[in-house]
Amino acid sequence: MVEAEAPMRIHLSRFVTTAVDAGLERMDQEGAAAAAAGAELVVFPEGFLHGYLQPADPAALRARFRRLSGDHPRTAFLFGTITEAGRNRLTFWEAGEARAQYDKVHLFRPNGEDRMWAPGDRYVAVRFRDWTLGLLTCNDIRFPEQARALRLEAGADALLVPAWWPWRRDHVWRTLLRARAIENAVFTVGCCVAASEWPGEPFSGAGNHVFDPLGDPIPTDDDHTYVLDRARAAAVLVDPRTTHVPISRVDVC
Repeated sequence: MVEAEAPMRIHLSRFVTTAVDAGLERMDQEGAAAAAAGAELVVFPEGFLHGYLQPADPAALRARFRRLSGDHPRTAFLFGTITEAGRNRLTFWEAGEARAQYDKVHLFRPNGEDRMWAPGDRYVAVRFRDWTLGLLTCNDIRFPEQARALRLEAGADALLVPAWWPWRRDHVWRTLLRARAIENAVFTVGCCVAASEWPGEPFSGAGNHVFDPLGDPIPTDDDHTYVLDRARAAAVLVDPRTTHVPISRVDVC
């Protein structure tokens, strides 16, 4: 059964990382334009302001997040991510207030993330209007137990996944997002940085992908705007919330 009626209109950034100050101006402009166009939620990708290598004061970044969010109180913002307190931290804002934060749990060792940050110690979901949104970051999507916990224990209706994922592995990113959508009967939203043009860290990012609870891609007219309509879940055949069988025993024979 579909639980709620109201669709959600979201804006996914295709952010190009440059110097931090220029990025903040771009963030303000894009966030304001998306809010004016009717977005209920605006999502920015992982490391979008400073990547892995640029220094940035997290207090100053939070002040800018607070201002942009406060200027557009009818729109929520998911700013992903900044380096803060030794963590790779995602923050969710409404009306000038940080309502939730999530520290990336599954750090990507091939890029040395385990030497840059400490892993988070919990999963996080946030209530927004009549939706429950599960928060993940990039490499977390490789770990189905995190998505399943957010679906079963938090009742997530959608998984939001900001990322810094390379274009050459877009097929992996896209496949993992779709798999998490199908196996959990949940909307899955992947928002990846488009590129880094900062001279110290050139990078070509993967695409943005949004899948409904059947694993079907949600179309977009402008490559930014997507509408999550829970009527799309009406044809789900297997809902893990009602059919999951908890097993704690594993026999090795």
